[in-house]
Amino acid sequence: MSGARRGESIVLASNNIGKVREINELLKTERIRVLPQGELGVPETEETGLTFVENAIIKARGAARHSGLAAIADDSGIEVDALNGAPGIYSARFAGVGASDSENLEKLLEALRGVPQDERTARFQCLMVYLRHSEDPTPLICQGTWEGRILLTPRGENGFGYDPVFYVPGEDCSAAELPAATKNRLSHRGQALRALVRCLGGAD
Repeated sequence: MSGARRGESIVLASNNIGKVREINELLKTERIRVLPQGELGVPETEETGLTFVENAIIKARGAARHSGLAAIADDSGIEVDALNGAPGIYSARFAGVGASDSENLEKLLEALRGVPQDERTARFQCLMVYLRHSEDPTPLICQGTWEGRILLTPRGENGFGYDPVFYVPGEDCSAAELPAATKNRLSHRGQALRALVRCLGGAD
């Protein structure tokens, strides 16, 4: 693989256990171990960008600088057409800094109160980057997009974030009702990570 070697540890610029689990599951065939930045004492980096890709690069540079390792970071969120693309880059803090998943879900559903089902189209976006080191001038950048719509009420116990209200048309269920393997195959993060693995020279 170009830049990343089998058996190598890479820091993930996140402490989100759901993300760590999903990314390690997708990378296990490459025998690359992804460590959450908290295990290495990496502090949280303020997301000051105005786009998903800007925030992903900011986070990856911070993690690589503090850890001395190559870094992966993603910035992801949900875009709702009826809300002009919101919450977008503010998905994790839609209901305020430090908001819980349930608080963000409640705010989203309230914002869509009265919007008909066929006008609740939405998509998850994921921009994932890989930096060989903190000063890497040419980060690898990959994107994944997952189309669906917002349900009227949450469904399912799997996943995290907005998964319980994200309806997956091809599966006739919410993202939180999907088995992990199916979600990894379909999801925005799975798409972006598989693209990243291809860019690094690994198999899909």
